[in-house]
Amino acid sequence: MANVDRISGLERAGDRRGAMRRPVAPTARRALGWDGPLVWLLPVVFLLLLLGIYPFVFNIWNSFREFDPMTGTVEPVGWANWARLFSDDRVVNALKITGLYVGFALVIEATLGLGIAMLLNTGPWGAGLWQSLLILPMVVPPTVAGVMFEVFQNADFGVISWLLYEANILGKAEPLIGGTGQHALKAVILPDVWQWTPFFVLILLAGLKALPTEPLEAAQVDGASARQRFLHITLPMLRPMIAVAVLFRLVDLLKVFDYVYVMTNGGPGVNTEVLSFYAYQRSFQTIEWGYGSVLGIVILLLAIVAANVYVRVFKVEW
Repeated sequence: MANVDRISGLERAGDRRGAMRRPVAPTARRALGWDGPLVWLLPVVFLLLLLGIYPFVFNIWNSFREFDPMTGTVEPVGWANWARLFSDDRVVNALKITGLYVGFALVIEATLGLGIAMLLNTGPWGAGLWQSLLILPMVVPPTVAGVMFEVFQNADFGVISWLLYEANILGKAEPLIGGTGQHALKAVILPDVWQWTPFFVLILLAGLKALPTEPLEAAQVDGASARQRFLHITLPMLRPMIAVAVLFRLVDLLKVFDYVYVMTNGGPGVNTEVLSFYAYQRSFQTIEWGYGSVLGIVILLLAIVAANVYVRVFKVEW
């Protein structure tokens, strides 16, 4: 009898534990009530729809229309704006300039960022102070950075121009900003490098500090040189952090606008006319809103395609 009572007690205890483990299915009333999650998520969802999806849909709709200055109205034009895209030589030039800008800026920023991160990871004097100071360029508005470097690179009194003159790298006949514009793209890339190299430094430095030390110590014991340890151990382990940092900068660089607008206004000629600046010109200077919408959609599609190709080629893992 005592055994039967003991078994019954164990069964009742098991039933209570099972009931505690079984999740309680939330009812629709609870989910929509003040204590449910949906009512608190609705404002955020509405804001995302308002700021994200609505402008995108409006741009698509607007790309099939165009402003008529004679009547002061926006008229439907069908596929005319999209057909114009494939016959516009300035779009080809803007794509070329954008590609050069993105390629040079990415290579320089990633290389400098990795080098500075490796240096700071060795623990030099004042490493914490230098890491804090590295954040300062990133909090400067890009327009302010553009104005600063426009002054620094002034052909007559700019300190950067003076240093280049003294080193016989450039002459006053062909300065960074001005002349025929052959160095104008380099001038625009400089503030971008100054402002966003710290982004790579901070991400890669965090990655270096998180790497396990055992493989490096074992390689050192086996006689591997510092160069071999870096190329065959540190760099492969750091690859995911480098890939993610490059991906973020790739998407951001494809829509660069501020430095070009402030420093060169796309010139001299069209030497620094990136795609985003050309879209701005068509939208707000020549009042071609429909064609400007087409160019904006092209920038978005370019960023999506470039990001997806990069993720697949370099096997970026989130």
